[in-house]
Amino acid sequence: MTAAALTGPASTAEQPAVNWTKLFLGFGGMAIGQFMAILDIQIVAASLPQIQAGIGASADQVSWIQTAYLIPEVVMIPLSAYLSRLWGTQKVFMVSCAGFIVMSVIAGMSTSIEFMIVSRALQGFIGGAMVPTVFAIAFTAFPPEKRIMANVATGMIVTLAPTVGPTIGGHLTEALSWHWLFFMNVGPGLLSLFLVGRYGNFDKGDPSLSKGFDWTALAAMAVFLMTLTYVVEEGSKDNWFADDIILWLSVLSAVTGAIFVWRCLTYYKPLVQLKAFSDRNFTLGIIMTTVSGAALYGGTFLMPLYLGRVRGYNSAEIGTTMLVSGLAMFITGPLVGKVARTVDPRIPMFIGFCMVAWGMWLGHDITGEWGFWEFAWLQAFRGCGVMIAMIATTQMTMSTLPQAMVKDASGLINLSRNTAGAMAMAALSTTLTTQTAVHFSNLTSKIGVSSPDAQAMIAALSQRMAMGGSPDPDGAAMKAFQYFINQQASILAFGDGFTLLAIAGGIAACLALLARPAKAPPDPAALAEAH
Repeated sequence: MTAAALTGPASTAEQPAVNWTKLFLGFGGMAIGQFMAILDIQIVAASLPQIQAGIGASADQVSWIQTAYLIPEVVMIPLSAYLSRLWGTQKVFMVSCAGFIVMSVIAGMSTSIEFMIVSRALQGFIGGAMVPTVFAIAFTAFPPEKRIMANVATGMIVTLAPTVGPTIGGHLTEALSWHWLFFMNVGPGLLSLFLVGRYGNFDKGDPSLSKGFDWTALAAMAVFLMTLTYVVEEGSKDNWFADDIILWLSVLSAVTGAIFVWRCLTYYKPLVQLKAFSDRNFTLGIIMTTVSGAALYGGTFLMPLYLGRVRGYNSAEIGTTMLVSGLAMFITGPLVGKVARTVDPRIPMFIGFCMVAWGMWLGHDITGEWGFWEFAWLQAFRGCGVMIAMIATTQMTMSTLPQAMVKDASGLINLSRNTAGAMAMAALSTTLTTQTAVHFSNLTSKIGVSSPDAQAMIAALSQRMAMGGSPDPDGAAMKAFQYFINQQASILAFGDGFTLLAIAGGIAACLALLARPAKAPPDPAALAEAH
C-alpha cells in the first residue's frame, strides 16, 4: 500500500475520531490509581517508628512493612499484561483498584505485625496491576502525536509518587496517626473507580487467551521474583550466602528464573513476550530504567534514614526536608514534555543522568550538620535529572517496538524499575552496614583512646558529665566518645552510599549515547492495518 493510500480519505474513515473528553477522564482515573499504588511503596518510610510502636513490632520485623508490599507487587506487574489482553484493561484495572481500596482499609486497622504483613502483601499484589496498565494505555489509546504528553504524565507519576511519599506520610502521621497512611487511599480510589468504570473502556479482551494458559510459567515467575526480591532485601541482614536460607533461596531463584525464561521463549502462548529484548533500544532502555529506578528509590531511602538516624528528625521534619525533590520533579515534567517533542531523546537522557550523577555526588562529603538547605541542591539536581531521564528513557524504550508488544513491554519496564528499587535499597543497606564498620575501624586506629586528642576530648566529656551529676563521669565520657566515633563512621558510610548512586548515574549517561535514533511515529492507519 502506498503512503498516499495510508493518508487518504479511506484511511481516515477507518480511524475513528478520538473522544478527547472520554480519553482524558478515563486515563486520568487510571493515573490517580497508579499514583496511589506507587505512593504506598514509600509513604510509610518516614513513619516506621510510629507504626512499629502501634503494632508492637521489633526493629527487624518493621522493615517487612515495605518489603511485604513490594515482593507480591513485582509478581503482579508482568502478569497484568496477560490479564489485560485476556479481560481488557478496564476490567483488570477496576478489580485491582477495588481490591487495593479494601486491603488499604484492612492494613490501616492492623493491630499486629503479622496482620500488617499479610494485608500489605495482598495490597501490593492486587494493586500492582494498576501500575503498568497506565503505561500501556498511554502508548495504545493516544494518537502518536499526543503520546509525549501522556508519557510526561506517567513519568511524573512514577517519579513524584515515591518521592513525595515520605513527605505526605510524615505530615499525615504527625497531624492524625499512622492509620491514615492507608485510610487516605479510599477517597482517591473511589474516584479512580468511577472515572475508569465510566470512561475507561479503551480496549477489549480476548477470551481465547484463556485456553492454553501457561501455569508452569506463572508458578516459575512467582517463585523467581519473590525469592529474588527476598534475597536482595534480606541478604545483607543475614550475611548473604553464609546463611543457609539465603543460599538455597538464591539457588531456587536461579532455577525458577531459567525455567520462566525458557517457557516464555518456547511456549506457543507465552505468559510474557520476551521478544522485545531483541530490540536494542528496548534492552538499553531497560538497563537505564533500572538505573533511574535505583536513583529514585535509593535516594528516597538514604535521605530519610540519615535525617532520622543522624539528625533525629521526626516524621514531619523528614517530610518537609524531602519536599524539594517533589517540587523539582513537578516543575521539570511539563518542560521536558515540550522539549522531548523536538529533540533526539538521547540528548535529554544523557543530560538527565548526568544531573542525577552530579546530584548524588554532592552527597559524597555529607556531614553531621546537613539538614534542609544542605540537601536542597542535591535534591534539586536529583529530582530534575530523574524526571528528565525517566521521560526520555520511556519514550526511547517504546519508540521502536511493534504495537503488539506494548503491553508486555510496559510490564517489563515497571518490573525492572521496582526490582531495581528493591536491589538499590538492599545494596545501600549493605553499604551502610559494612562501610560503617570499615570507617569505625579506620577512625579508631587514627584517633585511638590513647591519642592526645582523644584523651583531651574524653577529659572534657568527663568534666561535663561530672557537672551534670553523672555517678560515673569517666564511664559515661567513654561511652559518649565511642558514640561519637560510631556516628562519624555512619555519616561517612552515607557518603559512600551517595557515591554509589552517582557512579550508577554516570554509567547510565554513557549508555544513553549507544541508543539509536527513534523512528518517526507510525501512521495510525498503518497501525490499524497491522492489527
